[in-house]
Amino acid sequence: MNQKLAVYLYKTLTGTLSISTIGDMLFTYDPAYCENKKNLPLSQSLPLRETPYDAQQSRPFFSGILPEAHLRASIARQLGISEKNDFALLAAIGGECAGAISLTPFSSSVAFNPDYRIIDDAAVASLLQTMIQKPMLAGEDGIRLSLAGAQDKLAVAIIDGQIAIPLGGAPSTHILKPINRDFPSLIENECFCLQLAKKIGLNTAEAAIHQAGENPYLLVKRYDRIIEDNTIERLHQEDFCQALGIIPEMKYQREGGPGLAACFQLIRKVSSRPVADLKMLLQGVLFNLIIGNNDAHGKNFSLLYEGHQIRLAPFYDMISTVYYPALASKMAMKVGSKYEFESLFPRHIMQMASEANLSKSLVRKETLSMINKIEDNITESPYRAVILERANKLALRFELE
Repeated sequence: MNQKLAVYLYKTLTGTLSISTIGDMLFTYDPAYCENKKNLPLSQSLPLRETPYDAQQSRPFFSGILPEAHLRASIARQLGISEKNDFALLAAIGGECAGAISLTPFSSSVAFNPDYRIIDDAAVASLLQTMIQKPMLAGEDGIRLSLAGAQDKLAVAIIDGQIAIPLGGAPSTHILKPINRDFPSLIENECFCLQLAKKIGLNTAEAAIHQAGENPYLLVKRYDRIIEDNTIERLHQEDFCQALGIIPEMKYQREGGPGLAACFQLIRKVSSRPVADLKMLLQGVLFNLIIGNNDAHGKNFSLLYEGHQIRLAPFYDMISTVYYPALASKMAMKVGSKYEFESLFPRHIMQMASEANLSKSLVRKETLSMINKIEDNITESPYRAVILERANKLALRFELE
């Protein structure tokens, strides 16, 4: 295996990912890239510098690009490599990733030859089945796709209204999610929650359910891709764990991951419009609390880079997980001192406000406003009852406290 990978941000050589003599992963910025102080760093956790970043420093960002849990294990088996080998996985599937990052075998010149394989509805139906045995189509000729997270998904492009598989490092436009084998309604749940959030004014990724024959699937439009002059272009992004230098295995606060105070502090530190983004992040946190999205961890919030503008990225992966009794009842990030909604009261929300250096009056106002907006705009669905029950409980607790 080649022990070096060229790391590109957009189409500019940014640095080299390599393996040291003792087997550790190293990242080194390219000297020419580093000389121009106007160039963006890959991550808030990897500022421009000439000396290499060791494995402990670089792994949170680079491992954060890769799939997690059973997807990672399945892809590694498919490719015949160790699931713990970040470098080998990035070499195999790191062509089209989140943000504007591409990793390629290192050489003095790299040709970007993007191409697409358009597939019809019958092929989409077949693809939905193939993804079960071959996540992200790992190992198929010309396909090098990587998406973080533990849900089955595939990066695809919509070309002339048809689904296409990106080849040769070509950029995608959408994320396709098939029915979850353990929770068949999960994609419907996610679509409903994202559309509800958008309806009440949150900045969310666009999502819609589609059919391939009798097979439903969710298409989520990528916010880190734009169309310019009929060409798909990448925007850079990174999730909060990557920006804070936290490895994916520690994304939950109780396992060492970021809490809400760290998330708000990150926005306050790096956002080009911190006042607007702090308010939007607060609204996203409150929405997740009320709908019962207990899986809203640090990798489910991101920064989006547009030139040198840094903004809170649109929300994604908003799901009412409490609809499924088998899933965790504890929240991924505690509110105040509480991980459990049933023991959460307004004083804990005010505690969160203090810890995050937010105005208590603003947080109280936004909480009550969020409850009202959800109650006024929620439509009929299987998830309506559980969401309204939580909204009503929280409203009553505000009245009593």
